Amino acid sequence: MKLRIAFLVVAAVWTAGVTQSSLGAQAAGGRTVWDGVFTDAQATRGEEVYKSACSECHGADLNGDGFAPALTGAEFAGNWNELTVGDLFERIRISMPPTGPAGVTPAQKADIVAHVMKINKYPAGKTELEGKTDVLKQIKIVMKQ
Repeated sequence: MKLRIAFLVVAAVWTAGVTQSSLGAQAAGGRTVWDGVFTDAQATRGEEVYKSACSECHGADLNGDGFAPALTGAEFAGNWNELTVGDLFERIRISMPPTGPAGVTPAQKADIVAHVMKINKYPAGKTELEGKTDVLKQIKIVMKQ
């Protein structure tokens, strides 16, 4: 009897895990950066913040400096393709700029991500990116439409 209960508990936990993983994959797979997930105004704000907080390392053209990775082109594609906007945002949120991540607000970091998306030629839309990792994890970065 105890073995049967233990088996049922393990089966229920496994099923819940598979269901949750599947739902997360569907959600991230449902929206992509090709769906207009930021606005032009947000990308413009992001460009200004990028200039002051990011360009020293990543370059004015987002091509990196050899130490800091490029945020555009093949290097960006290789690093972020098939991940989510939330993954990119979270990396920036917790570690950028390296001299003081708290000096740039989450909203400003979402604006920077919008600027990066615009430079990578993703289309703007009517809704701004939110400065919330869990929301941004629902948007997949895919290099080709």
